[in-house]
Amino acid sequence: MDVNNEFLTAVRADTERAVRELIDAAGLKAGQILVVGCSSSEIVGQRIGKGSSLEAAAAVVDALLPVLSEKGIFLAAQCCEHLNRALIVEAACAEQYGLETVWVKPQPHAGGSFATTVWDRFEDPVAVERIQAHAGMDVGGTLIGMHLRRVAVPVRLSVKMIGEAPVLFARTRPPYIGGPRAQYQTDQP
Repeated sequence: MDVNNEFLTAVRADTERAVRELIDAAGLKAGQILVVGCSSSEIVGQRIGKGSSLEAAAAVVDALLPVLSEKGIFLAAQCCEHLNRALIVEAACAEQYGLETVWVKPQPHAGGSFATTVWDRFEDPVAVERIQAHAGMDVGGTLIGMHLRRVAVPVRLSVKMIGEAPVLFARTRPPYIGGPRAQYQTDQP
């Protein structure tokens, strides 16, 4: 696939629309975490892990970071399987959530172009092995579920594809406990 300016502009626009819709649908608040897994290979029409594209990754990151910064939401960028799906976060996120950091820096073919681009754009990036994010965005079948809180709920948005990659979304909620007499909050905490 030809990764031209028109294609990258569409990737940025779809990503921005998706993240804004997800923030609203999930009720994300400042200080919460959005985990994003992103296969730049899938975005450009290749099989995951086979056509890494720094340009496609940059288009996604360019759309995500301003919106998340504006809302005060932390981004957790999932690395690829070669780094055991570790996550790149700002050091402030790791500190706030008591996350233990690991000693690795992603590269395009060991971590992925998306995580590498996030590392390069973050102010103070660190890697962590696990996280419990409040919502998630999976671009291209990267399997982010292991990094969501225990009860994940699928979210249907208007954006179904970013580039050539299918995209799925999730929000989380506290688990329901109790029995027939239990009453549940109507607002998400």
